[in-house]
Amino acid sequence: MKLTELTAYLSSRLELETYQSIDDSLNGLQVGRAGKDVRKVVCAVDASLATFQAAVDSGADAIFVHHGLFWGQALAITGAHYARIALLLSHDIALLAAHLPLDAHPVLGNNATIARLIGVADPKPFGVYHGLSIGFQGVLEVPLTTEEICVRLGLSEQTGLHVLPFGRQPIKTVGIVSGGAAREVQEAIGLGLDAYITGEASHTMYPMCQEAGITMICGGHYATEVFGVQQVAKELSEKFGLATTFLALPTAL
Repeated sequence: MKLTELTAYLSSRLELETYQSIDDSLNGLQVGRAGKDVRKVVCAVDASLATFQAAVDSGADAIFVHHGLFWGQALAITGAHYARIALLLSHDIALLAAHLPLDAHPVLGNNATIARLIGVADPKPFGVYHGLSIGFQGVLEVPLTTEEICVRLGLSEQTGLHVLPFGRQPIKTVGIVSGGAAREVQEAIGLGLDAYITGEASHTMYPMCQEAGITMICGGHYATEVFGVQQVAKELSEKFGLATTFLALPTAL
């Protein structure tokens, strides 16, 4: 598969243009040679030197990540930034990224996958960010305790789990926005949901959750954003026969 074909497919499948005006990351192809053949893709959460070296060691042609290298402003190619890009260029490895589009996608996305794993029936849009919803909310097919939700999602103290346990149990209704979206608990409170699932905890949201009587499950930024890249790896393998692997480099944050 040509890199241009892979880039075009991901751009269309993840609807990258929809989020262009609200996402300060550079979604799509970030580093790469247009005529390159792609046979093996490493999928990971973060663009880092460790990710890139693992891709080199595995003989990958391309890397797909959720958190890319570019975030809205020019960054001099020096220091760590230079080392990362130099490694990609010296081994002719392409880098593709999708940030908000991968959070929001209704099939492959972090939030849609979380909703499926915990059994949300008929998920509805949730988590409005600059006019677009990037999360999901709904009613659980079978009510679950906080502990049961965490087990289904693989969340624990080792992943960075923090729970603000102020809502009723078992949990019947939930809102979901992965990663760094603590403030979106206010939308969940406004909807009267039993619980809210995100990645990072927030000290300022503690009294708000306590007073509103809602449980906030903060599973870790990294741990709540492994799902999208895993789904992309699976689809690229099944649809195009590419060799794909998910590279786990957890941060416990």
